[in-house]
Amino acid sequence: MLSWSLNRQSSEAGISDPSNPASPDVKTLPPTTPAAKRPKLALALGGGAARGWAHIGVLRALDEAGIEIGMVAGTSIGALVGGCYLAGKLDELEGFARSLTMRRIASLLDLTIGGSGLFGGMRLTKRMQEHLEGLNVEDLDRPFVAVAAEVNTGHEVWIASGSLITALRASYALPGIFEPIRSNHRTLVDGALVNPVPVSVCRAYEQPLVVAVNLNYDLYGRSAVVRHSASLSPSEVQKQEHAPYAKLGMTGVMVQAFNIIQDRIARARLAGDPPDISVQPRLSDIGLSEFHRAGEAIERGYEETKARLPELQRMQDVFAGS
Repeated sequence: MLSWSLNRQSSEAGISDPSNPASPDVKTLPPTTPAAKRPKLALALGGGAARGWAHIGVLRALDEAGIEIGMVAGTSIGALVGGCYLAGKLDELEGFARSLTMRRIASLLDLTIGGSGLFGGMRLTKRMQEHLEGLNVEDLDRPFVAVAAEVNTGHEVWIASGSLITALRASYALPGIFEPIRSNHRTLVDGALVNPVPVSVCRAYEQPLVVAVNLNYDLYGRSAVVRHSASLSPSEVQKQEHAPYAKLGMTGVMVQAFNIIQDRIARARLAGDPPDISVQPRLSDIGLSEFHRAGEAIERGYEETKARLPELQRMQDVFAGS
């Protein structure tokens, strides 16, 4: 069980009060600025497929600390988690994520023949309809933007109104995996192709304090240029023939290629428009398709955010005093 749930239960029972001598050693951060005057956070929730369950832990930690969120911009699974959070359905989403097994994941994917993606996504859509049917983006109590990409033009598309389910589906429609979404004469796919961590969206909405959650920070490290020779000596050829080599397969190559694209675009865009604070859970060992590892991802997102709380609250104080 997550430590946040234990802490919450302990708080409700009155045993986590720091003034209570019998209380365990709980680190609290006394506010230097009244909470009412502190600016709300604008969250830029990045893409990362299965690693995106970490966003649930991030939101849990912020809620537990009483840090208010004024806006959410999300790309791909960041849009899915952020949209469900603002719709008040985070508990349902977490329950769904934790229930996933490899067999159940397979049962949710509807294979298509001759389409624009391997899976149609309608079974997943039916699950979303159980909780989000009829809800529009503008019905949410705080601004929300889902980022997608238009296939035919390469445009970055910000979805800030209309059907919430359509917005989420468009944002996570990974090319080659899920069918693109047709909406208002546009063909939309995963927003990670153009804006993997949508800090720029929060800036455009003139949010004072922007926090980015980057799920791919520790995948590759900084880019490098490697000098390489395509010619090998006979001895090197013999060594290479006997060296172990794990073939990735078509799907593996696609996944790794998407990882590289997403990582490099994110680094370039964040360098040009950096957030005020970045939260970067360590998730490199969780593959894009390992949705059954939700518990691990949620815990890591929670722990990383807890570790950054002093910095977040200090930054809120700085903005409140400016």
